[in-house]
Amino acid sequence: MTELPDTGGKLPALDTHTRRVLLDEKGEVLGSVAFADKLGRWRDDGVREARFMIGAADGFGDAERAEADLLVSFGRATWPHLLARAMLAEQLFRATSILANHPYHREG
Repeated sequence: MTELPDTGGKLPALDTHTRRVLLDEKGEVLGSVAFADKLGRWRDDGVREARFMIGAADGFGDAERAEADLLVSFGRATWPHLLARAMLAEQLFRATSILANHPYHREG
């Protein structure tokens, strides 16, 4: 995960096999299975890297949101960066487990 430097509202350029995910209050609230499905589709389409970014205190601007491949929200509450990182790490672990066909106790 990367905290963005001040780039004047522009995100760093990426190659075609990389996806950019912004953790943003205006993003989609995805359940664990939906999140895993999204990552699985990217994997199956040849995406080699997903970069997850947490915005500064005021979040991301409209231009940055428009450049993202996915906006994800952890709800309407405000979360400190370290807690957002821990929640993202948990969701990535859970997505990996779901994609590996491990039983998911919340599914069904």
